[in-house]
Parts: sequence; C-alpha cells; structure tokens
Amino acid sequence: MSQEYLNPAAIPQAADDVQGDDRWMSQKLTKCCIWCDGALFKRTLFVSQGSVQLKFLEQLWRELFSPLHALNFGIGGDTTRQVLWRLQNGELENIKPKVIVVWVGTNNHGHTAEEVAGGIETVVQLINTRQPQAKVVVLGLLPRGEKPNSLREKNSKVNHLLKASLPKLPAVQFLDVDAGFVHSDGAISHHDMFDYLHLTAAGYAKVCKPLHELLLQLLEETPEEKQATLA
Repeated sequence: MSQEYLNPAAIPQAADDVQGDDRWMSQKLTKCCIWCDGALFKRTLFVSQGSVQLKFLEQLWRELFSPLHALNFGIGGDTTRQVLWRLQNGELENIKPKVIVVWVGTNNHGHTAEEVAGGIETVVQLINTRQPQAKVVVLGLLPRGEKPNSLREKNSKVNHLLKASLPKLPAVQFLDVDAGFVHSDGAISHHDMFDYLHLTAAGYAKVCKPLHELLLQLLEETPEEKQATLA
C-alpha cells in the first residue's frame, strides 16, 4: 500500500441528512449540551455507532453504567467517519473522562476490514491526543446474520487486526465480546439478536457484564481521589 493512500474509513464526515429533518446534527448538538451541563461529574464516555441506544439496554444501563457516572454518545447508523467528525467537532471539549469506550465499525459497509480497523485506530489516536488522561476501551465487533456470511468474516478480521495493532497505542485495551453468540451449528439465536444484528436484553448482558467488570478495574479510585472524597 503506497504512502499516498488515504484510508476512506479514517476521513471525518458528518452524516448525510437523508430524511431531511436534520436529526443527526440535532442529536450531536444535544449531546454536546448535555456535556456542558454536567461534564465534570462524568467519568465514563461511550462513543459508538448507536448499538447502545436501544430500549433493551435501558435496565442494564441503569444497573451497571449509571452508577459509574457514564454518558452515552451513541448515534444510530454511524460509521468511523461520523464518529471521527463528532469527536473533532465538540464531543471531546470541556470534559475529562477517566475512561472512553469505543464501539464502532460494523456499519462501515463500503470499507474493507483493513480500512475499518484503520478507522478505529484513528478514532483511538484522536482520543489519545485530545484526552491523554483517559483510558480507552475498544469493544470488538460482533458477529451478525443468522448464518455464516461475508460480513461475519469481515468483522472477525477487523477484530483480528485490532488485537494486533491496538497494543501499540497508549492506554488502550481491546475487549472481545463475541464469545457465546455463535452456536456450534454456526447460527446466531434471535434470543440474543432479535434481527440477527441488534441485541436483545440477553444479548446486551453478554456484552455489558464483562465490560462493566473491566470498567470497575479502570475506574478504581487512586489514593489521592479517596483523600479528596474524605475531605
């Protein structure tokens, strides 16, 4: 690959206003306003493609992530390009979260596995630059489709590439959360993914519980913070 090659998955781009109601930009601006209202009290930021927006996550979010002072910046349908644009345009300003969770890539349909992995790496590099105090957790892409298919293979390859590349970046961990979704016959159950892409409550539990355990480790109070709390 030549040095002149520019990864299309790593070029920031706002979402097209396909429906004509400017919903994407409105969501982005609303989330930035939320940060302005209570940024100093937030310790965990979720940056995602929208998988963490569905109603099935609401109870788990209240039980597991709200006590960690988490804020969800997921917007449905986003690719690495939209996440990069959002992070460059306000979503990393006036905040200092301790941990940032990144979950994006499965919507990058027009990009190769190598390009998607590169786009995710660019997201992490941008976070490292603008939020150097934050630890970054990158969630692996999940399998999709009831039966084995090319998109599953692509997502698996993205995860393989990230496992090799992310350890070279500072303060980042890769969390593989796809174990248990694919059964021995190669099928995914609708009990885990109701449409074989979006998660049910049971599916979210498989992802959120190991993530919650990792976040607890990363958010452990330092002695200085404990002293400040006691004071």
